[in-house]
Amino acid sequence: MSAAARKSETGPIEPDRLEPFSSPREVDRVFGHDAAAQEFEEALRSGRLHHAWLLVGPEGIGKATLAYRLARTILAHAEAGDLLPGEPADVAPDHPIFRKVAGLAHPNLLLIRRTWMEKTKRYSQVISVDEVRRLRSFLGSTAGDGSWRVVIVDRADQLNQNAANALLKALEEPPPSTLFLLVSNAEGRLPVTIRSRTRALRLSPLDETALAGAVRAALERDGIEADEETLRTALALSQGSVRRALELVTGEGIGLYNDIVATFEGLPDLDGARVQRLAEKLAGVNETEQLELYLALLLGLIERLVHYGATGTGLKGAEEKLAQRLLTAETLPAWAEAWEAISAARAETFALNLDRGLLVLNSWFGLQELAASQTS
Repeated sequence: MSAAARKSETGPIEPDRLEPFSSPREVDRVFGHDAAAQEFEEALRSGRLHHAWLLVGPEGIGKATLAYRLARTILAHAEAGDLLPGEPADVAPDHPIFRKVAGLAHPNLLLIRRTWMEKTKRYSQVISVDEVRRLRSFLGSTAGDGSWRVVIVDRADQLNQNAANALLKALEEPPPSTLFLLVSNAEGRLPVTIRSRTRALRLSPLDETALAGAVRAALERDGIEADEETLRTALALSQGSVRRALELVTGEGIGLYNDIVATFEGLPDLDGARVQRLAEKLAGVNETEQLELYLALLLGLIERLVHYGATGTGLKGAEEKLAQRLLTAETLPAWAEAWEAISAARAETFALNLDRGLLVLNSWFGLQELAASQTS
């Protein structure tokens, strides 16, 4: 059954899940993170497995997918150290453990995440303390068959303060044979007390080969078709993120990117009415994913322009023309500062639930002012 067909059966879309693609727990292959998986598996084989691991890295590179693979691995082995050298660490898609984990039906697995708010018909913006308190009954029960219990927190940087404090208590005094897997896009947003009690697996954006393999596998798995030109463009713009590539392939991402390039081409002149309409659209309650994609594409373009200005490489076509017109060695630091300013404003806007349309407008007004100062 395709993910699109499942959507109508399961009710609200899961938080952070990209429809119409499978959930990370349903994916049977991890691309590009072999070293991280090997580090975990060697610790398991040694019998000295740390009780809490922090999987941290940019959005959409496969952190949650890896977390579920590690969960399946530990749930398939009753005791640390019984994974023998050369023995496959993961379990096959037709294995009962795989199916139970995919359906969140394994009794020894607990997923902590943002919850659906029926009143507002939206997911909460943070993970609440009530969600973390589910740990009490889960950790207080006896694991079936004497095996491990696994707690996945996705994403740990979305914990509010009370929830983080409640999780910290569990990390400080973990029951035997309990594994915590914390997934995070922003390590710096986690309290130092939590970070200090985890072993970090820092994951990097995927290289070209792993990225293409992961994207093509996702398209095939969920029966999504994409022409080669769109796929090439999506891969080139995704900056090693599978999620971003899939958003570009299946949604309005390519159109958003073309709009950004067109707006850049007009700088320092700015079509204020056009930008205003776009800002109003992206500020909508149901447009969070589109806004995040738009900002990621905008920041990605600025980052590539700065890289090109420093190295003379990495751009083609319209982007190269933009760099040649807008960038010089003297103005390069100002464009890097613009990237920092928009990144900081984005983080503050989402953290404090500020006006999202104003974020888009202010980003472009700042870029207009920068371009005007450099082309006058």
